[in-house]
Amino acid sequence: MNHEQEQQQLPRPPATTPTPTPSPAPVTSGESSSGLAVFMLFIGVFAVIAMSSTLSGSNSLAILHQVPEGHVGVYWRGGALLKTITDPGFHVKMPLITQYEPVQVTIQTDQVRDIPCGTKGGVMITFEKIEVVNRLRKDYVHETLLNYGVNYDNTWIYDKIHHEINQFCSSHTLQDVYIDIDEKMKDALQGDCTRYAPGIEIISVRVTKPTIPESIRRNFVQMEEERTKVLIAIERQRVVEKESETTKKMAISEAEKNAGVSKILMEQKLMEKESARKQQEIENRMYLAREKSLADADFYR
Repeated sequence: MNHEQEQQQLPRPPATTPTPTPSPAPVTSGESSSGLAVFMLFIGVFAVIAMSSTLSGSNSLAILHQVPEGHVGVYWRGGALLKTITDPGFHVKMPLITQYEPVQVTIQTDQVRDIPCGTKGGVMITFEKIEVVNRLRKDYVHETLLNYGVNYDNTWIYDKIHHEINQFCSSHTLQDVYIDIDEKMKDALQGDCTRYAPGIEIISVRVTKPTIPESIRRNFVQMEEERTKVLIAIERQRVVEKESETTKKMAISEAEKNAGVSKILMEQKLMEKESARKQQEIENRMYLAREKSLADADFYR
């Protein structure tokens, strides 16, 4: 028996049946479409947020926009200002049709720089910086923007400051301009704003001292020094007068006191003399009565 026949006669191992692998459950068309819709919605929201953040300079294309704290959102549609005013936070608008701008309604400081003016005496001076602390009232945002636009402060603060400074300088001396201009500017600005733009509140005006020519400045400083000396002399004279008046009052008071004491002493002496006189009269009457009784006794005896 050859080798091939020996291999055929050897016993063979039992054949093992393969374990069947579970096949995945079939995906229905409804579940796949809903998952795709959620995924597309997420992508759309992400794209809208990205577009609103990247297109901040071109807010007419953005759908979602953010109004920062301390501001309100105002809107234009077709160039017409809408009455819609939004509070801080995220808001949605129609792209390409509605334009949006944030408007500050908290306290802000506007700086107006390099304002030249000529005083009543013909001296040219320059104000380096004028700070106007102001606020736009929230209730008047629509009215103010409707009348004067987003750059309302150009009309009622920047241009107004230039006008009022020149008006004030042309009718006042250098001393008045150098000292009294702060309150004058605040009153002038607030007066016109109250009349024409009541939504603008002028809180304070800070004016830096103007830059004046060196020769005028030296004369002005010297004049202020002389005025200070005069004021010191006047105050010293008032002090001397007060001291003299006080001394005089003290002397009068002392004299009145001495006079009162003398009067009291004199009255006391007069009272003593009057008492002594009355006592003497009583003694004299008693003596006369006694002598008379003695004489009468002698007569009867």
